[in-house]
Amino acid sequence: MPELPEVETVRRGLADRLVDFKIAQVEVCRPRAIASLGGPDEFVTGLCGTTVGQWQRRGKYLMAALEPEGGVWGVHLRMTGQFQWHEQSSEPCKHTRVRLWNSKEQELRFVDVRSFGEMWWVPPGQAIEEVITGLTRLGPEPFSADFSASYLKQKLKGSSRPIKTALLDQALVAGAGNIYADESLFASGIAPFTPAGQLNLQQLERLRDALVNVLTISIGAGGTTFSDFRDLEGVNGNYGGQAWVYRRGGEPCRSCGTTIQREKLSGRSTHWCPTCQS
Repeated sequence: MPELPEVETVRRGLADRLVDFKIAQVEVCRPRAIASLGGPDEFVTGLCGTTVGQWQRRGKYLMAALEPEGGVWGVHLRMTGQFQWHEQSSEPCKHTRVRLWNSKEQELRFVDVRSFGEMWWVPPGQAIEEVITGLTRLGPEPFSADFSASYLKQKLKGSSRPIKTALLDQALVAGAGNIYADESLFASGIAPFTPAGQLNLQQLERLRDALVNVLTISIGAGGTTFSDFRDLEGVNGNYGGQAWVYRRGGEPCRSCGTTIQREKLSGRSTHWCPTCQS
């Protein structure tokens, strides 16, 4: 599943590509891709005739203001959703879910192999959280002042769940996922199975700084090469080649040479160095 760096890469690509993009036509190829009330019909009616404005990201959600006063267009890529830009008309693949054209017949296409991606139209004047309800369950952004060691200490107090599991909880921190949880735990020298409530303030400070640093590096690299992520131009990111532990099970640690371990934790593959994260 795309995580914060991949979603941020998509946001930047959409913001650059869709400058003054006035939506002339919308086709919903798979109705279940539309999650807002009113389904595809209201989604199409709500978007047609509007101009795509500023894009924002909240956790793994993307939201575009529709102008003038056209409400908000919301998107969640889920596991395999991706946008494609087409300058000229072409035959869509079987995984195409939503298509949008401007008056120049340039097309923005949403393709989703696993079909879990979702879109919403939020009517003008309605609170976004009332329609995209998942937003209400999100914790602070990793780059925000609210995401601090003190915040983590308070939220994790008495928790017996592994710190890796805690980091995957979007209610604790928005946007982090399996890749960057593994990488930040390695960078902070914390074993993924450590009970979250046992970490002291100094360890949590290291973890917070490590997560922010890893996410920053990955955003600069355009996301990861892992999974099915592609940006608007069909290019995947470059972070994967820099990974310290993720998907390196059985290989030597880049720091100490110890064999990287891989094990399932809370249903997710977890990678760590027994020496560096003791």
